[in-house]
Amino acid sequence: MQYRNGMSASSLPSDNAQHSESRRFATGRQFELRRGDAVAVVTELAAGLRLYSRGGIQLTESYGDDEIPPGATGITLAPWANRVEDGVWYLEGKKQQLDITEASRNNASHGLLRNTGYVLADESEFSVTLDATVFPQHGYPFLMRHRVRYELDEALDLRVSQTLVNDSQSEAPFVLGAHPYLRLGDTAPEDLVLTVKARTRLVADERLIPRSATPADGQYDFSAGTAVGSALVDVALTDLTFDGGVARHTLTGPDGRSVSLEQDEYCHYVHVFITDTFPGRSRAVAIEPMTGPANAFNSGDGLRWLAPGEAFTMNWGITASV
Repeated sequence: MQYRNGMSASSLPSDNAQHSESRRFATGRQFELRRGDAVAVVTELAAGLRLYSRGGIQLTESYGDDEIPPGATGITLAPWANRVEDGVWYLEGKKQQLDITEASRNNASHGLLRNTGYVLADESEFSVTLDATVFPQHGYPFLMRHRVRYELDEALDLRVSQTLVNDSQSEAPFVLGAHPYLRLGDTAPEDLVLTVKARTRLVADERLIPRSATPADGQYDFSAGTAVGSALVDVALTDLTFDGGVARHTLTGPDGRSVSLEQDEYCHYVHVFITDTFPGRSRAVAIEPMTGPANAFNSGDGLRWLAPGEAFTMNWGITASV
């Protein structure tokens, strides 16, 4: 099977949950998991998901060995997801200024670990766990640990847990998230149908900062399934439908095959991003589980606080019917 930019199964590390010592990758060590016909590749950089496939069918977007994740594909997000307006928020009345990492909109984007290499914390035949530290810095004066665990379960589904630990001496705010792009093998993205059962959307301004909430209707109502077609979408949705503690968002092909992202009840938000800027793809569909939306450090929406020594875990995963 060939992946984007010529990446093939034979070009990836061959040992379960092992990193390559003989090759150099732009995203660092490559940790490969195999179980049955399922394959997952996790990167040292940002504890990212570079690939998930079943039976040779690619279920996430990917990229070449010498590339960093285009469009943030597959990266994990901590200690905030999405954006902080102007990189500014207030802690006990004192202004905090984060680095601006989205210069075009003057926002701090996608947390503090996007360009960080994670270290191997644990591995087994079908799982790998990576750790990284958020050190105290201007704009975020807290010492935190982000631990990400990937596992291929008995059903060959991909399960991911993200745990944030507060090693500081004071309470710290956070939002967790992830940025996977789903696909269904070689099915044209335009031919896929997207289903997301959400009752509310956040209305954002031109800088993608939410300003209000409204019912998820019209072009943002994906509850009954909507063809991707030529749509371009960049929206946060909430008031999700949970069944057995899980919200499920699905891409379905014309032949009935499907791939779904699942998120637990700690993730009350999902961001849907359909773009025509992903390299080599006419459309790419990101379905991003989040515990809070953009600018939560200022709005308080979905914002959580960790006491010293406390930990918080969010769970998500990818399943498929192929």
